[in-house]
Amino acid sequence: MTDNIFGDVIYSYSRAQAIEDGVLCDVSEVAREAGIKFPVAVTSTVWDRYVEVPAGVKAQDKQGRLWDVLYMLRVAIAKAADGSLINYQLYVRNSNRQRLDRRDLVNLKAVCGPGDNGEPVITIMLPEED
Repeated sequence: MTDNIFGDVIYSYSRAQAIEDGVLCDVSEVAREAGIKFPVAVTSTVWDRYVEVPAGVKAQDKQGRLWDVLYMLRVAIAKAADGSLINYQLYVRNSNRQRLDRRDLVNLKAVCGPGDNGEPVITIMLPEED
């Protein structure tokens, strides 16, 4: 008989494995610079759409785009009362249009939960991602 009322674990996928596999991208170092104390990762979808610079787009760089994603999270955290889920927005330019418009407004969510060892970690993802 097992001590776990749900039975034995059949399969688990750790955060470390997700980072190693490229499902998550660890951005903790830059997050610390932005004032976020916990380890932070972004999903590969967020990385591909909003951190990587699309081919042909000028006057953008990966570090600046990552900083924007993390800094705006920091601002959202400062405004939040509490909770483990924060929805926030920022503008990301994925074309060579001169001015930003509503098409450039991106919705993201950040979830704070337990890491592989129970420590608090943050994952930034699209609203429809888990």
